Amino acid sequence: MSDARSVVVIGDALIDEFRNGTDVERFAGGAALNVAVGLGVLGIRSTLIGMVGADVDGELVREHLRSFDVGFLATIGDRGTSVAVSDRTNGEPVYVFNDAARHRRIEFDGAQREAIAAADFIVVTCFPFDDEEQACRLADSIRHSRGRVIIDPNPRSGMLHDRSAFVRGFEQLAGLSLLTKLGEEDAALLYGQALSPVRDHLLHVGAAVVLATRGANGADVSTATGVQARADIAVLPGPIVDTMGAGDACLAAFVAALASGSEVPPIQWGRILDEAMLIAATTCRHEGALLRLPEPV
Repeated sequence: MSDARSVVVIGDALIDEFRNGTDVERFAGGAALNVAVGLGVLGIRSTLIGMVGADVDGELVREHLRSFDVGFLATIGDRGTSVAVSDRTNGEPVYVFNDAARHRRIEFDGAQREAIAAADFIVVTCFPFDDEEQACRLADSIRHSRGRVIIDPNPRSGMLHDRSAFVRGFEQLAGLSLLTKLGEEDAALLYGQALSPVRDHLLHVGAAVVLATRGANGADVSTATGVQARADIAVLPGPIVDTMGAGDACLAAFVAALASGSEVPPIQWGRILDEAMLIAATTCRHEGALLRLPEPV
């Protein structure tokens, strides 16, 4: 690991179960886990705060994190470890979540609060914002972290219980954020709107920077001070194999750039965006969600 600053990632850790006829493959996954591991690949010290069960799947998650030297502060779920079952068509996953995933819970006790207080950046992704009690506990845990919070709501329809409550919890955190990421599907699911007006709304409620990801149409960055940058998807040789890790890889690349401490204000958002799109495109040319680095030129 480098001497770069540390990051705490808060959110989901689960088992991705891929089914294709009689073939079944199982891997550790979840957006928060993917971002934490991606940061490890990029040389950034990270710790994941999430939930697993006291079961075989929970140990699979722990072993995966250990293999990338990612710390883990676990809440032990009484329903076991979350599992997302998917049949993939043309690389796009369609998820069905088990009972543990639909009732996920993360505690914020002494160790978690200490890690959050000590971290240089806090990333929150795929968190149950529609659980008011958990959302309040999260907000209380990071209330002194303005300017250090990076958030990606990353909602999943199969785990969403109350859309209005989710938006309220998410926006409470977005108002504290240094960077908020939002995709086209997220904007449609949470707001029933196109991405651009939702991006503008998030800037209005207090987000300092919004990263808007648009799938095949690239991505853009907008700041509260009027800075804007846009990038198309990176064109690389070889076919797109799997898109499931693209958003998490993009977010991890942004966090790593901020945590590296190499940027001199004003932050060069356009350069970071170009690098993130290249990493996302490289990740899409491999199966699974593990962040992949482009070949050196």
